[in-house]
Amino acid sequence: MAIIEARNLTYTYPLSEKPAFKNVNLSIEKGEFVLLTGPSGCGKTTLCRCFNGLIPHFYGGKLEGEIIVAGLRTVDHPIHELAQHVGLVFQNPENQLFALNVEKDVAFGLENLGYPRDEIRRRVDWALKVTGIYDLRSKPPFELSGGQQQRVAIASVLAMQPEIIVLDEPTSFLDPLTARNILEVIYQLNRSLGITVVLVEHRLDLVARYANRIIVMNNGEIIADGEPRRVFLDENVKLVGIGVPKVVKLYLLLKEEGFDLGRVPLSPEEAYEAIAEVLAHDRG
Repeated sequence: MAIIEARNLTYTYPLSEKPAFKNVNLSIEKGEFVLLTGPSGCGKTTLCRCFNGLIPHFYGGKLEGEIIVAGLRTVDHPIHELAQHVGLVFQNPENQLFALNVEKDVAFGLENLGYPRDEIRRRVDWALKVTGIYDLRSKPPFELSGGQQQRVAIASVLAMQPEIIVLDEPTSFLDPLTARNILEVIYQLNRSLGITVVLVEHRLDLVARYANRIIVMNNGEIIADGEPRRVFLDENVKLVGIGVPKVVKLYLLLKEEGFDLGRVPLSPEEAYEAIAEVLAHDRG
């Protein structure tokens, strides 16, 4: 059963004449790890704001069609209710960190919903441990590195124990190693807890290995949707210029030279193993 369902969804911001996206039909199953990508201004961030009710409840504008998330029609339910099902991690973690210490930031959402103190304590401790920042619980967020702040932002969302986590370019302020560590945390949460992940990202070299599905948008429309190895070979996707991973480009170059790896690699490790297998087979 789909946990996110959009039918003929079109949205136009207030004072705008052109829709940010139009006629989006989308079905995301529980437990999927979906990578949503596309050029700047294609509508991907706006679409994500529909998942937790920020559109239309906060931004206003005109929303046509229907979107159902975790069984709820988002237009019929307030943001605070939808937040118990959908957690949104912003591009810049500083936008959602404001308390005097990490622990208070992670507890903020639960306190506002009136959870009992012992339940808040249990959930906060769990979220801090699962994101690897329990030792930072007494630190002020502004003293932390970008990667640590991003972990706090993720922990504050996880403490709510949502069924869905939406992350809007969470690695854009991070160096490659820190970004990889953050993505590993998200991936493990998806695998171990079955949390549905929708990740908006343009650094495809980093994230391709984690997603089991990629959705590509351009000019407010979905132009490709499917398994990563197939989507990266789609001619329409190449024309959009989304920055296909370098290992995919390597695969295509080798294939042109008659060196077929058999399947499209999504990481340097996969490419290395595939090349080693082909060479071993040729020697045999």
